[in-house]
Amino acid sequence: MADRRLQVFHTVARLLSFTKAAETLHMTQPAVTFQIRQLEEHFNTRLFDRTHNRISLTSAGQRVYEYADRILSLYSEMDSRVRELTGDVSGILIIGASTTIAEYVLPGLLGEFQQRYPDVNVRLSVSNSLGVVHMVENNSVDVGIVEAPVTNKNLAVDVCWHDELVFICPPGHPFAKKAVITAQDIVGLPFLCREEGSGTREVINEYLEQNKVSPHDVNLCMEFGSPEAIKSAVEAGLGISVVSRATVGKELKLGTLVALPLKPVLKRPFSFVHQRQKFRLRAVDEFMNFAHEHCEKQEPESKKSAGD
Repeated sequence: MADRRLQVFHTVARLLSFTKAAETLHMTQPAVTFQIRQLEEHFNTRLFDRTHNRISLTSAGQRVYEYADRILSLYSEMDSRVRELTGDVSGILIIGASTTIAEYVLPGLLGEFQQRYPDVNVRLSVSNSLGVVHMVENNSVDVGIVEAPVTNKNLAVDVCWHDELVFICPPGHPFAKKAVITAQDIVGLPFLCREEGSGTREVINEYLEQNKVSPHDVNLCMEFGSPEAIKSAVEAGLGISVVSRATVGKELKLGTLVALPLKPVLKRPFSFVHQRQKFRLRAVDEFMNFAHEHCEKQEPESKKSAGD
């Protein structure tokens, strides 16, 4: 119902990229360019300065963007308020999630959510925790789910559940028979970890420092961009690592990896992150409530597994 040209313009202005806007809106780039040209013809002025491969807003474009932001926000609020009266939960829900959460936690959660709310069209953007926070800051997603602390005070952070990190090694490793692993045990071992900006890496570094081990004392020999790559490297005998327990269920069943608890135990929160002042669509609230319910049901099972 909202003016399509305004929606397209707002997305291009927010991302400052016709290509990224086309991907976000699931449109072709010529279609995006056509919508912008129509809006520029309507106002009889250029809204973007185009130089080489970069674009920027003109003074008129900045003014239109400010009003478009308010108009589209009001439209979303109106749509959500009316749907509250009718009990309808539908629309597009854009979620940003860090790699571990997107690969190992969200698939089952989203499957159940879609069964309950089939009219909600969920779109998922995956990055590391730092990238997800940037998505929330730029309004590229409705809500983010991250595994690291968030320092931006303008963002609301709501802890949903806690995740345990464990030491992993091949079955033939000298430490495979140990009951627990300390931070001091890790010093000197070839350590495999995630890239800079990863929430997992940040949490591990904080844990080491809290337990009197400087991250610089750790023999960091390789960095990887995903938990899958780390697990494969550990299985191949290239080193050891610390990963989420949620990521190694398959390998533990197959016997290709051994997972040992850390002492003291290392747990981190998985948290929802969203704009503090931004109006939230009803689909966002329903998803967050659903996730809390889902995690509360899973909590007893995880405690039981840890006890076993």
